[in-house]
Amino acid sequence: MKRLLVTLILAVIFAGNTHTFAQELSPERKQAVDSLALEKVRDLSKYIKLVGSKDTPWSEANRVIERAEELFAPDAEIGVSSLSSNEVMYYKVRQYLERLMRLNYDRVEIDWYKIEYVSDLQRQPDGTYVGVITVFQTFKGYDKEGRLVYQDTTKKDITVYVKRKETQIGGRTIGFWDVLLGDMRVKETSR
Repeated sequence: MKRLLVTLILAVIFAGNTHTFAQELSPERKQAVDSLALEKVRDLSKYIKLVGSKDTPWSEANRVIERAEELFAPDAEIGVSSLSSNEVMYYKVRQYLERLMRLNYDRVEIDWYKIEYVSDLQRQPDGTYVGVITVFQTFKGYDKEGRLVYQDTTKKDITVYVKRKETQIGGRTIGFWDVLLGDMRVKETSR
């Protein structure tokens, strides 16, 4: 519901005739799009935390997975790393979240911090804008006795796609910019 409301608000803000709607992001539109992209990444952070928590009921976790999938472009992948291996494995969003739900720890804590753009949005030949947001993720896994058995910090780059879309509101075609998350690439993993 929140995502739909934000999209409709952006549609009204960026309203324009489909023939005159500019393909360029003005500084004001860019600022709004940047805010929406960061909001979606923060939402993803909350969803990952909920899905990873052993206190989240199975039905709620599945509902959250569906919401998380809506944030991503089709075929987006999320990287998984570990201190015990140099290999990074990539999974489709649903597969990543379902694996996260089944981790073999009694308690899991996942926190994201330093969420920020590292590359400004760059216009592509097809009119789509692409940028990168970096996040740092701390992961902690605990056993039944409450002992910390695994911990790491991972730097991840999330590709952000900003695309022009259209919708019908009150019989009028309204153009707006939508933000979708793309691949989440592991850049480094440390203790």
